[in-house]
Amino acid sequence: MGVLTSWAARFRLRQYVKASLWIVPMFGLILGALLAELALTTDSADWPPSGWHYSATTASGVLTAIVGAMVALLGFVVTIGVLVVQQATGTLSPRYMRLWYRDRLQKAVLATFTGTFAFAFSLLRSIESDSVPDLGVTLAGAAVAISLVLLLIYLNRFTHSLRPVAIAELVARMGEAVFTTGAAAIRGAAPRRDGTVPSDGPVMPIRSGRGGAIQAFNVAGLVAEAARHDCVFVVTRLIGDFVPPGTVVVEVHGGTSKPDPDRVTDLIALGDERTIEQDPAFALRVLVDIAIRALSPAVNDPTTAVQVVNYIESFLHTVGSTRLPGRYVLADRQGHARLVLPGRDWENYVQLAVCEIRDYGKSSVQICRRLRAMLDGLLNALPPPQHTSVRAEMSLLQESVEREFTDPARLAIAQQADHQGIGGQYPS
Repeated sequence: MGVLTSWAARFRLRQYVKASLWIVPMFGLILGALLAELALTTDSADWPPSGWHYSATTASGVLTAIVGAMVALLGFVVTIGVLVVQQATGTLSPRYMRLWYRDRLQKAVLATFTGTFAFAFSLLRSIESDSVPDLGVTLAGAAVAISLVLLLIYLNRFTHSLRPVAIAELVARMGEAVFTTGAAAIRGAAPRRDGTVPSDGPVMPIRSGRGGAIQAFNVAGLVAEAARHDCVFVVTRLIGDFVPPGTVVVEVHGGTSKPDPDRVTDLIALGDERTIEQDPAFALRVLVDIAIRALSPAVNDPTTAVQVVNYIESFLHTVGSTRLPGRYVLADRQGHARLVLPGRDWENYVQLAVCEIRDYGKSSVQICRRLRAMLDGLLNALPPPQHTSVRAEMSLLQESVEREFTDPARLAIAQQADHQGIGGQYPS
């Protein structure tokens, strides 16, 4: 298929646009130039009130100052961006950067600066001794005021939201939103019994033509393509898995005709790394990364890890309240099974949330006590089918604590459940 005709190519393009820091500012640049032309046209109609008139020297000085100021502010914002990258990769998680690049406020600030720059620069060329764009100069001043307000909002937001706990809250909220709404079509599909999926007969493997992490499936497209050939597609890999070139990604069971492999693989988006669109576990991965980075000897900040566990627990409560069969069979409009997707079950989520934090924080009394409180809370709040995995993690935590704390007094302290790690009280 053509470069942008396949669904996978369009998905990758959307991901690039969301993560790009230059596309929106470029539109701001173009819009600023167009608005300058509109302001000049309005000026030529002698519309501005008399109080808006400027001398050629004043107008030229004001616009020149605005052009210089916008260039300086752009450099300032870029510097902040570099600091954010250093902060995220050094003390948070490199995976967080994929979410940070999508921030709309940052793009709005850059677009406003580039638009104001283009607006003022376009007006400069029209200034003559007997012709001054009075309305344009006034609007340029208003644009500067708006730019400064946005800059203050931007600074306020990022000086507060760069704290690990603020990022944890943001990432957890994004993950919960994807889990409850973004993947609802997959989770909401009523699973059929295994018998509805052909288990005998010829199986046609469809291999990936390129390598990369699976970012998303076009579920509707795969169902429609399977229905067109009267077959069943069985996807072999999870969203988020990395597949080398030549990996079997879909098995075709049955069918009256053979589907085109390229057409099928074009319905599976591969990229250089995971993304959150259909992968709520990616948010949990980022949260765990932040927690274990805080537990590293270089940082040694278990309190931050405890705060991150607060949002991990919130995320697990959302996931644990939903039935996760681990395998989804989706049907066409006639009720025939057409697509089998693997999914993460509850055990996968619990292991991802607990294992690494337990291993890296086993020597911290705070972490041991907070993890126990989290697991106790899950047992109390979630339905019985979810308890087996939670109890398994509880047992592993107990074994880890007993190995680490050999002194009876310290062991007794580390075995207690505490929502604050140290200093709180867990109701008996």
